[in-house]
Amino acid sequence: MRHPNLCLGKKKLLFILISGLLSSVSAAQSTAPSLEITATGSQEATQSILTPTKILQGDELLNKLGTTLGATLANELGVAATGYGAGSSRPVIRGLEGSRVQILQNGLSVGDVSNISQDHAVGNNMQNAHQVEILRGAAALLYGSGSSGGLVNVVNDRILTNLPDRPTGAVNTSYETVNNGRAGSVEVDSAFGSVAVHVDTAINNANNYRIPGNSTQSQGEPAAGWSIPPGGDGGNNYSGKLPNSFSNQNNLGVGVSYIGQNGYTGVSVERLNNNYGIPTPEGGSINQSQNRYDLQHQTRDPFAGFSSFKFSAANSNYNHTEFNNAGEAASQWKNIANEARLELAHNPIAGWKGTFGAQFSAASLNATEVGTGSYAIVPPTKTNSNALFWIEEGKWNSLQGSLGLRYNNVAQNPNLGTTLEPQPTVDPAGTTPGITLQNRKFNLMSYSAGGLWSFMQGYGTGVAYTVSQRAPSAQELYSYGAHESTATFDIGNPNLTKETSHNLEFNIQKTSGLLRSKASIYANRFNNYIYGYYTGSVISNGGQEGNGFNVVTAQQAAATIKGIEGELTYNWQQHGVGGRVFGDASQGTFDAGGNLPLQPAPRLGAEIAHQHNGWLTNASYIYSYQQNRLANWEIGPAPSYNLLNAGISYTERVKDVNWTVYANLKNLLNEQIRYGTTPMAVRLYAPQPGRSLMIGLRGTF
Repeated sequence: MRHPNLCLGKKKLLFILISGLLSSVSAAQSTAPSLEITATGSQEATQSILTPTKILQGDELLNKLGTTLGATLANELGVAATGYGAGSSRPVIRGLEGSRVQILQNGLSVGDVSNISQDHAVGNNMQNAHQVEILRGAAALLYGSGSSGGLVNVVNDRILTNLPDRPTGAVNTSYETVNNGRAGSVEVDSAFGSVAVHVDTAINNANNYRIPGNSTQSQGEPAAGWSIPPGGDGGNNYSGKLPNSFSNQNNLGVGVSYIGQNGYTGVSVERLNNNYGIPTPEGGSINQSQNRYDLQHQTRDPFAGFSSFKFSAANSNYNHTEFNNAGEAASQWKNIANEARLELAHNPIAGWKGTFGAQFSAASLNATEVGTGSYAIVPPTKTNSNALFWIEEGKWNSLQGSLGLRYNNVAQNPNLGTTLEPQPTVDPAGTTPGITLQNRKFNLMSYSAGGLWSFMQGYGTGVAYTVSQRAPSAQELYSYGAHESTATFDIGNPNLTKETSHNLEFNIQKTSGLLRSKASIYANRFNNYIYGYYTGSVISNGGQEGNGFNVVTAQQAAATIKGIEGELTYNWQQHGVGGRVFGDASQGTFDAGGNLPLQPAPRLGAEIAHQHNGWLTNASYIYSYQQNRLANWEIGPAPSYNLLNAGISYTERVKDVNWTVYANLKNLLNEQIRYGTTPMAVRLYAPQPGRSLMIGLRGTF
């Protein structure tokens, strides 16, 4: 049982942490130079609060690298994750996920169906990632409308933009104890005259992972700390290895580019395979594959007044098959996506520089039941989007400003001949409400404006205001079917209107010296927020009353998410001793009363690292508060947890290769971790992995 004074102490600690972050701008400034890194998707540096950007790269990315994108970013400031076992996890940014957080690969949509449901994995392989960027504000408008939470761009540099002067590359292999995980990857870059070539491949195979305690019993929590559904767990109370928590991935990528004096032209091809389990009481697995083709061209200084012209395009052919717990194929999903974009950057005019362009995308989604050939959950739907965007930024002495504008036209066209059959409900008596399919078109206008005042050298404060409009997705409009992985019968609403968010954010930061800090406070108000409402009705699952699927309908309501986040760092990511403390908290509510579903809990964290003579040691601790601010239909609360990780590595250069041997300890306290951002079907039955040791060897040349 947790002592009340301990909880009170942690609340005081949160207040002290945030106060320290806000007051740190008055700390003495060191003469150490600041390091500027420009994000691929933004012309602004990471120190600029106009586009609060987090960039994971180098040793930091390698130390935090997980099997999935969500696991890699799960402990970043303002970022949580969903948790469908080890195979599927997406980032949750400031309480928003799914279609509100766009996932890109090298600046173009990843082309998967992970935004439809949390059990659908993101279509990329993290072992090949060189950099992961989190973008918000004006920079996000370069890539899409409706990214009210933010945008994540995974960069793998498969299309080289500069000629290597010699062959370079990397090899990596590792083993993890909690799931008998074996991973390996190789990549090589080389050049033949003016032609650059890149090849990469990776394999990551992991068995079912070990969990602390039992799957339906919260270790260290009192009996009333949280509860499982009234009907019990259906006999699925596991200990040791969690069934259907395995994950097996492999991929192969090849890129070729011609690099001239004024630019480059390149193409790449990727094949991705991913087979992973779905750890729900019903159980099951998904076998995923994707072929992706990319084309990029850039010309520098194409003509007078302009610094760059860039064209990029991608085609992805995505497939996955869902299997039941007996290994029988239940449904097949296909998504063919095409995207192209043009960008033209102009030289500075009166202190302003910027980019404008156009983007076109088309996707065809088709999900069918194996055997019957009828649709699965969502009728076949074609989505077309055409957009124009314009981003500007300016600097005048101690002032900076940014402006962003994006217009989108989105068309959703389902197969109107699809027959939707109502299902009988168990309680209350009746049938599921019917819907009528119809074509929909949406005109979206999103814009952003921000300003930064550097009131002292290395100190800044600013404000940013962003209006983002989003068209309802195909599943929000047209879903009509049972979804085993979430234990729900999903019903869309073809009459949904566009969703509009108004985000106002205030920032303060110190960006130079040994001691640095940043803090943000924000409010994000939504008109017509789209969410899944649990009606209380249940349809039968196998004819067993009490073991049915909840009927969930798509609805809209006014909602607001408010939050605060900040961090304080000392000599972070430099030689010697470095430290970091951080905290974030957000709260999402309906304006009419009640909490938004699937919201992350407030967190506090601290990290310490030491780097010297090839040795790098680090440790991190995160305390996540209990999430008891749940939607009316959610079962909880999601319990609090303590996450303690540590790592050590040593790097030695042997001839022309830098060899690094490393060991990472995860969840040292062996705590049960259940994310409040994960749907009940998984959160109540499948905690995250227990204590684990990963050892590995990495070489770069």
